[in-house]
Amino acid sequence: MDSDALPLSRATVERDARRREQGIETIVADPRLRVLRVRRGRVEGDERGIAFDDAVAPGAEAVYLGRDAEGWSYVADLGGGHEETGDRGRALDDPQGPPSGISVRDVGWQLTPRDAGLSAAALALAGWHASHRFCSRCGAPTTIGLAGWERHCVADGTALYPRTDPAVIMAVVDDDDRLLLGHGVAWPEGQFSVPAGFVEPGESLEAAVRREVAEETGIEVGEVTYQGSQPWPFPASLMLGFRGRALTTEPRPDGVEVTEAMFVTREELTRLLADGAIRLPRPTSIAHHLIAEWYGRDWPLQPWVSA
Repeated sequence: MDSDALPLSRATVERDARRREQGIETIVADPRLRVLRVRRGRVEGDERGIAFDDAVAPGAEAVYLGRDAEGWSYVADLGGGHEETGDRGRALDDPQGPPSGISVRDVGWQLTPRDAGLSAAALALAGWHASHRFCSRCGAPTTIGLAGWERHCVADGTALYPRTDPAVIMAVVDDDDRLLLGHGVAWPEGQFSVPAGFVEPGESLEAAVRREVAEETGIEVGEVTYQGSQPWPFPASLMLGFRGRALTTEPRPDGVEVTEAMFVTREELTRLLADGAIRLPRPTSIAHHLIAEWYGRDWPLQPWVSA
């Protein structure tokens, strides 16, 4: 698996980290400026891509995302910093109306590499700023700095930096080369994917793979090999993909996170998809690509068609 080719890893804009020290006020004065807006967990735009502006809205928090080979500077306008994050969606009777803009989780695979990379960084930073408005040590307010890549406690000067939560996601196969799929308790009926979960403190990635699979499905995993990774800014994960070898073959779903689990052959998966009995993850997710990699060159959903 080529990590650089995964939908949200296809960044082309140089992050230009040294320039952050100039401060956002200097950067937004650049005449070659492109501003993307993050509102309510989405990036403003449509199926054609990001809708860029040439200025940051008055009073908005802003983050410098980098500069491209043509000399354009990119800045994310985060609004007042209190917007809902995570692309959770809203009811139709919401006084603000239904969410608008690009749902990167849904259509990230359709974006250009430039727009995919910018959106992933902007959404992750928007989520971090919204959840770190107060110091974790003393509770005092924090202010934005380093062109959006830092926050400072106004009381004791503590510097806070963006955090990323590592999560493992794995294609587990048995000795007959069958793939383990599970249905999450909160998912729509028929939605299946490969196991996934967060890495716990003091735990290796391989140990996290084995623990998560055992906890959710009762399957013991032996050999674990790394496959690839991509950012998942919903709100702040890095998804680390693995292949795992199953040592047992009788799934026992925990009923808390996973309600159904099964091993499938390629032929069985093909039939289930054709019958509409199951749906698989959208192509934006690394899960889609782990499944496709296991299935092989005749994968029925390639190149980018979701069930």
